[in-house]
Amino acid sequence: MTAPIETTGPAAKAQPEAVLEGAGGKQIEGRSLGRIAWTRFKRDKVAMAGGVIVILLVLVAALSKPIQSVFGLDPNAFNQDLVDPVLLAPKGSFGGMSWDHPLGVEPQTGRDILARIIEGSWVSLVVAAGSTLLSVVIGVVMGVVAGFYGGWVDSAISRMMDTFLAFPLLLFAISISASLQGEVFGLEGLSLRIAVLIFVIGFFSWPYIGRIVRAQTLSLREREFVEAARSLGARGPFILFRELLPNLIAPILVYSTLLIPTNILFEASLSFLGVGIAPPQSSWGGMLSTAVDLYQVDPMFMIIPGMAIFITVLAFNLLGDGLRDALDPRGK
Repeated sequence: MTAPIETTGPAAKAQPEAVLEGAGGKQIEGRSLGRIAWTRFKRDKVAMAGGVIVILLVLVAALSKPIQSVFGLDPNAFNQDLVDPVLLAPKGSFGGMSWDHPLGVEPQTGRDILARIIEGSWVSLVVAAGSTLLSVVIGVVMGVVAGFYGGWVDSAISRMMDTFLAFPLLLFAISISASLQGEVFGLEGLSLRIAVLIFVIGFFSWPYIGRIVRAQTLSLREREFVEAARSLGARGPFILFRELLPNLIAPILVYSTLLIPTNILFEASLSFLGVGIAPPQSSWGGMLSTAVDLYQVDPMFMIIPGMAIFITVLAFNLLGDGLRDALDPRGK
């Protein structure tokens, strides 16, 4: 006769976990891959902090106009009475910081820096998000097709990637941005500038994610579930969209979060060089470009937009690193 299983005492500690939970009346609950990833992500406090900052930045950018309206902020309003007429520096300490102007005012013009930082946030994030989306769409399509079909298709797409990677992107972006003036395709002014930046940055950045997706596809196409789909008569498009793409979501998502800060820096660089967002529209790179000639008069005018770019890029990088660790099935 079999001895009963002890549910208390030292013997219970030696029982398997499933036996103990069954004996205690607890139901064993399965967890999805998404829930496991979320649990891992929550344990990473640094990544959580980066995610919170990213959410706040997106909210500020999306609600920049209402925020300016509610608090009476005008990024283009001149306040000459707040600037010393001789030194052209803001009156007061730390760049003229006060309750009315928490981040101070610009030298020479007296425009509120907080208002211009908020106004420039949506420009930077729209350009970065739009260019990232464009490069991800092109890169994923090209990478999946090259990795799945192989042969001459893979060779042709790979050589195309090498050609795009050989382009001097910065010089090419400067020449295109400087040459497109007036009205093009029904766009002009700020909308034309944003569209050009999104196209230039996104269209010439897709090979980076394309190579990553191609490498992942080469590995996945030999897996058992793909062979099972083929044995059941599934054709190429079905395997691509129903079998491979769902398994590529994790690397695509991680790389996208790491690509956004790169594009933010690229947009800021173009604006800094004078071929990005044109005045009077505020942009973080444009503010840095203006501050080059005025940093000796007011160092805070360079520090504040520089810190805005630094915090934004750091937050996206921390979020991307946290997502990579959370979505990695081999992570501990």
